[in-house]
Amino acid sequence: MRRTTAAVMMAAMLLPVVPVSAQVTPPAPVVPVPVPAVQVVPPVVMPTVPLPQLTEAQATQLAKLLGKDTMAQGLALVPPPTATAEARDALVREALDHARAVHAGRLAETDFQRDWGLRPPVFDPLPGFADAVKRDRIAAWFAALPPPYAGYDGLKLGLDRYRGIAAAGGWPTLAGGPDLGFGATGARVVALRQRLAVEDKDVATSGSTFDAELVEAVRRAQRRYGLNPTGTVSTQTLAALNVPTAARVRQIMANMERWRWLPQDLPKDRIQVNIAAAVLTVFDGDAPVMSMRAVTGRPGDETPMLSSTIHSIVINPPWNVPTSIATKELWPKQKRDPGYFKRNGFRVIDGTRLQQVAGDQSALGRFKFDFDNAFSVYLHDTPSRAKFASFSRLASHGCVRLEKPADLAQLLLKGDPAWTPEAIDAAVAKGDTVRARLTKPVSVYLLYWTAFASGSGQMNFRDDPYGWDGTLAAKIEARSARQALVAR
Repeated sequence: MRRTTAAVMMAAMLLPVVPVSAQVTPPAPVVPVPVPAVQVVPPVVMPTVPLPQLTEAQATQLAKLLGKDTMAQGLALVPPPTATAEARDALVREALDHARAVHAGRLAETDFQRDWGLRPPVFDPLPGFADAVKRDRIAAWFAALPPPYAGYDGLKLGLDRYRGIAAAGGWPTLAGGPDLGFGATGARVVALRQRLAVEDKDVATSGSTFDAELVEAVRRAQRRYGLNPTGTVSTQTLAALNVPTAARVRQIMANMERWRWLPQDLPKDRIQVNIAAAVLTVFDGDAPVMSMRAVTGRPGDETPMLSSTIHSIVINPPWNVPTSIATKELWPKQKRDPGYFKRNGFRVIDGTRLQQVAGDQSALGRFKFDFDNAFSVYLHDTPSRAKFASFSRLASHGCVRLEKPADLAQLLLKGDPAWTPEAIDAAVAKGDTVRARLTKPVSVYLLYWTAFASGSGQMNFRDDPYGWDGTLAAKIEARSARQALVAR
């Protein structure tokens, strides 16, 4: 389109200009009007910043650091070709690319899905690297690149450990069969012990009987995988134990990448929701002070990753039903069962919109935690409590339901004389819709962790319910392939 417009403009400039007065008889004298010359503005050329010049010793050190750190930071499944110290400019460019990948991830803006609502901060590694070369502190510069969080460090240690397991042959695949539980004996029990011992050093590998100690070992494994800790090996537990070691390595790498999308300084007072695990944690001074189960979006109605700030709590909120839910779910129910709206507290607004009035029936319960975001999601209470007892809690339309919303409301309003616990209870009991603004707004992060380390360093895994681990790996591989093609 731009080329066509330019051609039309150029053709118009080349046509002879016939003044209107020339069409009238007798012609009037024409005073020529000078046409200003077209000024061609040269493109702005940004000054090229020269690459820092490495000494021989620095080049050798940098080549070694690159080879080691690429694997340590989970940027490759297999060791890359060893960088050579001789091609120093190429070595420097490789170091800068490495720094961007470790510090801010490997995706471009166009690679992010809309519901991956986190974006890494812009990072230019050249000034810091040039300073490190000047002061001969390249190793310290490398060490400062990764996200400065214990969660990332735990994944890094886990990556090293699971790579070691893979290099040693991984773990055997357990054969299917009837559920295994206390009192069982035989070869399958022996194989189970050997499999559990790979990840759990407290499991004895000898013995063919499913004894009390093995029951506890199975329960520990089920907790690591987010399963109901029954102590019995049934279909779900068997499937989790049979995930290949290589898949666990890739899972850890995907979660390390998502850590790089966070700011370098997370607020010490914050709320974090692990979408995949369906758990909310409150941090005070960077220490967890409250945790509760949550219900997050089911596949197809994914809860987005995002960061925002909770600014207020709505007590006794009405539910303004999204059009998609009203059309797909509620209007059909009313059609099949006239009177459904009335019995469940729904009213029709302007002939099309639905609102469920505040009260015990409201899908939002008694509390709604508001924060600005582009996805119209929020944290909220719910009158449906049964799902919190489940170990699979991906069931919402995208918002996050909370197990203990009243406790969270009291914690966030603590210190506000207008909103003592008694005042909150009174407002709930009265039933009126009231907005309580936080005197100290709190940051909230909705994050997608399918692999994470516990405080003891033990790796925990969850299913990838949205398929985002695989999508992320595919996007990284595609971008790496494009960059390799350009570099040829």
